[in-house]
Amino acid sequence: MNQKQKLFLTSITITAILIAATITYTITTSSVQAVDKLQIVTTFYPLSYITQQIGGEYVQITQLVPSNTEIHNWEPSAFHIKAAEDANIIFYSGAGADQWMKDEILPALSNTKNRTIVETTNDLHLIINQEGHNDYDDHDHGLYDPHTWVSPYMAKQEAEVVYNTLISVDQQHEAYYAQRWQILKQQFEQLDLAYKNGLSSAGKNIIFVSHGAFGYLAEHYDFVQYSVIGISADEQPSAKTIIHLIEEIKKQQVHVLYVDPVYSNSYINTIQTEVQTQTGKSLEVLKLYLIIGPQDGLDYLEQMQINLDNLQHGLAVG
Repeated sequence: MNQKQKLFLTSITITAILIAATITYTITTSSVQAVDKLQIVTTFYPLSYITQQIGGEYVQITQLVPSNTEIHNWEPSAFHIKAAEDANIIFYSGAGADQWMKDEILPALSNTKNRTIVETTNDLHLIINQEGHNDYDDHDHGLYDPHTWVSPYMAKQEAEVVYNTLISVDQQHEAYYAQRWQILKQQFEQLDLAYKNGLSSAGKNIIFVSHGAFGYLAEHYDFVQYSVIGISADEQPSAKTIIHLIEEIKKQQVHVLYVDPVYSNSYINTIQTEVQTQTGKSLEVLKLYLIIGPQDGLDYLEQMQINLDNLQHGLAVG
């Protein structure tokens, strides 16, 4: 073997060693980065979104309920219990939204691992569930309206709970979380102000919705919601309920009806047709997002903005 061949083989050997070292370093670094991330379980999309916005690169989130799935009656499996078992932090909304967390998952967890469990609505001012003023609906639901996340005012308070939990558990990255929290906080505050300003001069103060999930918006921004169905979106309205809503829409001379695109709107079409036939006037159907997953290419905050736009339109229509 001549000198050139020896140099060539030596060069190949050195290159192979460097590549192997780089691969080993990359794998090790990736492993360390994965381990360093807080393992967080959230029950559904709004909490996942909020946690990701604040936690950024230092959190790994497992969302239990798939996006755009009815949360109230969802059933966890052994997989979901295992995910909660492995979590550093568990965020659930409470107020009856994800009662299965208290009933099924938390009792199944062992006490051998240090984890933080947070009910994000625990200290919030909750409103009593009045079924969207559906006194004629005899379904029995929980004491409180659980749909806090639909309101920017309430969502900001839940986000602050998430932020305080993160800086308590992971003090090393407090400055990082604080910076991201300030951005999200400002976004919620800007939306809150936009809702106040945008709805303060509305010509009407009543909306008709397919699902009675907008009580916190109604309370904070001073309007009333009437709903086809109540708190749980997987109900089917009775003929009595539909007839009552038709009469109320005619009585209140409302010309906009709201529906969430996640759920069936067949009964909304029935109401729309009947009102238009009986009054000879148009009844417009607009979207009002429940915000339990990305929809129409819109994320959490973007859906809040569209909700405001559509509410402004509906409450201004005489």
